[in-house]
Amino acid sequence: MITSPHSLTTALQGEISAAIRTAGGWIGFDRFMAMALYTPGLGYYANTSLKFGTMPTVMEDGQRVTGSDFVTAPEMSPLFGRALAAQIAEALEATGTREVWEFGAGSGALALQLLEALGDRIDRYTIVDLSGVLRGRQQAALAAFEGKVVWVDALPEAMHGVVVGNEVLDAMPVQLLARVDGEWFERGVAEGEGDAPWAWQDRTTDLRPPVDIEGPHDYLTEIHAQGVAFIHTLAERLQRGAAFFLDYGFPEGEYYHPQRSGGTVMCHRAHRADPDPLADVGLKDITAHVNFTAIALAGQDAGLEVLGYANQARFLMNCGLLARMEQGDVMDRARAIKLIQEHEMGELFKVVGFAKGTAWDAIGFKNGDRSHTL
Repeated sequence: MITSPHSLTTALQGEISAAIRTAGGWIGFDRFMAMALYTPGLGYYANTSLKFGTMPTVMEDGQRVTGSDFVTAPEMSPLFGRALAAQIAEALEATGTREVWEFGAGSGALALQLLEALGDRIDRYTIVDLSGVLRGRQQAALAAFEGKVVWVDALPEAMHGVVVGNEVLDAMPVQLLARVDGEWFERGVAEGEGDAPWAWQDRTTDLRPPVDIEGPHDYLTEIHAQGVAFIHTLAERLQRGAAFFLDYGFPEGEYYHPQRSGGTVMCHRAHRADPDPLADVGLKDITAHVNFTAIALAGQDAGLEVLGYANQARFLMNCGLLARMEQGDVMDRARAIKLIQEHEMGELFKVVGFAKGTAWDAIGFKNGDRSHTL
């Protein structure tokens, strides 16, 4: 497998450039993002580069030897998973199921926390992950639970259990829409000139944001067809159970606010963010914020009941995080507080819950439910 940054980006550039030429000189950003993240062996989530953790990159002789690109809540504090386990345990009992399904398990940190906390309340923990590299790391992290944890790379026709996805929806490819001089275009990627392998290029489109954008100013934003399709498919396959998705994003009214004129696409590498997804492709994460209104409506349209919608701070406190923090030492509390601080992860990150079958008053939304804002 290609491991050096230069050879990896060169090979991935070749794949993407070939796709652009085959498509007639232009591909939508959703396809570009999908290839940048998921091309086998080359895309960001499919190559061997380190990704998850609390420490930034350390380089030796031009090679990254340790470090990570970003930290997710389970790496920040094990209390995240222990608090979330309270909601999952309640959902397992309410739905009469004994299996947890995790999408995009990353380093395996959340799976480990949930398995330890839930114990005999689950018979099986199924991880749905397309990355063979990450699967290997997850297997190493979860070796103590061999026999209870299984991996699949596609959804079965029928599922029963509780689904969890932490920072999964933001990694699903999005389409870019640009309003320029009052006209709407789909912004995609064409081959560049000189040292730049690619360039932005707009094409006319009938696509529009789900709400009218006030004002005459130029405006760039995203629509989330793949995320919506994922929720539809999940709802069709989930026969009985519940689902909880935690991610950064907004309800529709905030997402398409007239002042959010630059969109939300962002890249992450070595704990630094940058707004240029066309640079260093394959070496950094590419994300877009979640339109939680679209996700909630997709679930409802496909037969799911919305259990609630709250910011991460309120959700975790409802699930007993503060009591768990009191039992920890100073370091435990210092790390866990970032999960609920407004300027850290507490407000930007949201949680939406669904039920397939009879809904109930879920513990995570007992206070601070914002479903009315969706």
